[in-house]
Amino acid sequence: MTIGRLVSLMQGGIEEVFILIVPVLSVALVVGLIVAIFQATTSIQEQTLTFFPKFIAIFGVLALLGGWQFNHLKGFVINLFKMIPNL
Repeated sequence: MTIGRLVSLMQGGIEEVFILIVPVLSVALVVGLIVAIFQATTSIQEQTLTFFPKFIAIFGVLALLGGWQFNHLKGFVINLFKMIPNL
């Protein structure tokens, strides 16, 4: 195994993590920003107001995209296992 191939595998793993986590983090960011603007305009500083909408939004994204994320990760892992004999 060469250093270039190892770097390529690590890069592929990092890219896979980014592909899988970006939809969840972007929804959490948008919902957090909306709640923060709402709290700033109404002067409501309730801690549960920030947690609950993010929880519901993240759960919804995982419910909608969980199958796609699982299939994407499954394909990546299958490709890794196919590469084992060549190493």
